[in-house]
Amino acid sequence: MPRISVSNAVCVAFKNNRFCTLLISMNLSGEKDHGQNGTAGEKGEPGLEGPVGPPGTAMGQGPKGEKGDKGDCGIFGERGPKGDRGETGAPGIQGAMGIPGLHGKHGVSGPQGPQGIRGMPGPKGDRGYPGIRGERGFRGLKGAKGSGMLQKRSAFSVGISPKKSFPPSGFPIRFDKIFYNEENHFNMSSNSFTCVHPGVYVFSFHITVRNQPLRATLVVNGLRKVRTRDSLYGQDIDQASTLVVLRLAAGDQVWMETFRDWNGVYASSEDDSIFSGFLLYSDKA
Repeated sequence: MPRISVSNAVCVAFKNNRFCTLLISMNLSGEKDHGQNGTAGEKGEPGLEGPVGPPGTAMGQGPKGEKGDKGDCGIFGERGPKGDRGETGAPGIQGAMGIPGLHGKHGVSGPQGPQGIRGMPGPKGDRGYPGIRGERGFRGLKGAKGSGMLQKRSAFSVGISPKKSFPPSGFPIRFDKIFYNEENHFNMSSNSFTCVHPGVYVFSFHITVRNQPLRATLVVNGLRKVRTRDSLYGQDIDQASTLVVLRLAAGDQVWMETFRDWNGVYASSEDDSIFSGFLLYSDKA
């Protein structure tokens, strides 16, 4: 049978119908006649969907793919139910002291407590103001008659006049100026005091010193009992004073004198040198 070869195919489109005219050249001799390739036609419309093919053969699991991109945040779910109460934890560290709070209002006074124990006496207080003078009391009973003993008196106070200034040392100072000598216990002739009432006496002297130094002494029965001095030179004026308490017996004699040529005893119309003494209290009979 002779072979038929398609030498050319022409597709003509006419109003959505396709006609193909095949020009077939037959080579009766049986030899192939190769013609030239025709021009490619236009792309045809897709064909109808074919039937589902048979399931494929199961293959082994392929390699793990790369990590995908992070997905978007999901929507918050609904709040779950309240859980059970947990166990009590260990005590925490004590916190720092807080700021003092405001003063609260005064509360209601509580009931009075029991009486306390009596305390120790306090210190003595200051003396109070004098009280109002009271009414005069009743006249007292007449006292007993006294013994009628007269108080013993003995006192003197003498001085020197200006002309008797600077008396000689080693002798009684001549006091020729009398301030008091009512009992006449100071002898103006001997310039000494004689004890009439035995007891305790007070003697003092105040001497003005001028031009030369002074050493004065109080003599009792020839013994120097009290001494004083003033080392003054020149025209300056100073004072030497002494007071002493002595016990005397009846007949004792007391006088004053200077010694060692320090006889700066001075008197003037404005300055005096005085020797005094008096009975403080007499001895009991």
